Amino acid sequence: MTKYILILALSIACTSTMARDTKHLLNIEEAMASSDFKERLDPEVKLYFSGQKYPEIEEAMDTFTTNKKTNAFNKSDKEACQWVFLSALIQLQERAKKEGANAVVDIESYYKKKVHASSETYECHAGAIIAGVALRGKMVRL
Repeated sequence: MTKYILILALSIACTSTMARDTKHLLNIEEAMASSDFKERLDPEVKLYFSGQKYPEIEEAMDTFTTNKKTNAFNKSDKEACQWVFLSALIQLQERAKKEGANAVVDIESYYKKKVHASSETYECHAGAIIAGVALRGKMVRL
């Protein structure tokens, strides 16, 4: 009987660990200052987060939403979140280029369709195995 109780307890513990979904609000400026961001983001497609001022819009296009995930195994939550944030921004820039836009404005976190609009922080959810960031922004020509 003790053996079965131990197995049950371990199963519950493993399930709890795997189901972790920790919400983080992380600093945009800090992430954008890293060398990975500077090397991989396209300087030709400007990024403006919610609340940031930008030049007058010449042409507004569609709003686009990303929903990126990354492997968080053996990484700190912050490291995994920064990596997936970069991936989401790259996807926004690629979509902007495809649409003929030169900027993405009013970028906000949109995790599970819940808005976190900030010029200072982005929302990331991290678990034991996966981290995710969802962003939404409007494609424009400035």
